[in-house]
Amino acid sequence: MFTGIIEEVGQVGAFTLGADAWKLQVAAVKIPAQVALGDSVAVNGCCLTVTRFEAGQLWFDVLAETRRLTNFAELQSGAAVNLELSLQPTSRLGGHFVTGHIDVLGRIAVLESRGQDYYLRVTIPVGFDRYLVVKGSVAIDGISLTVAEVTPDAFAVWLIPTTLAATNIKNKKTGDAVNLEFDLLAKYVEKLTAPRAV
Repeated sequence: MFTGIIEEVGQVGAFTLGADAWKLQVAAVKIPAQVALGDSVAVNGCCLTVTRFEAGQLWFDVLAETRRLTNFAELQSGAAVNLELSLQPTSRLGGHFVTGHIDVLGRIAVLESRGQDYYLRVTIPVGFDRYLVVKGSVAIDGISLTVAEVTPDAFAVWLIPTTLAATNIKNKKTGDAVNLEFDLLAKYVEKLTAPRAV
């Protein structure tokens, strides 16, 4: 479980197909000093297990299915990735509950400055707008953000300068894929209220 408050932006060193899984190597400063083997780390919002670490480096195994369903398929060496350690019981919950399980890919349609803030509009596949509500939460590449607008094929959020400075959003451009995780509560409500076959 995570909060969507990014702790560090790492840099992809390599992402290659190994004998048993895809191998993702990420260079970082803070996170490698705080992990143990088997710990969960959210990478662009996707929960991954630490398989190796040393000063300044993290390694993860990535399933082919995970690569296919996330923006990992587009990762290149040198790409910036958002990193967050898993939530501890004593931690402050500054964002919202994020599981690290990506629901769908979105695509950046608009990312531009408007006054002192930045406006980000993301297109989504048809039908996923049902999980979004104005003033509700969404995780974009693992970043906990507040929904400002919703249409059937897109939604928008506003970004403060701190979010741009502390995450990989500053490196994004129109057309880039972003990992989306919708609010867990919305998915449970849908499941519990769905008609059941008798």
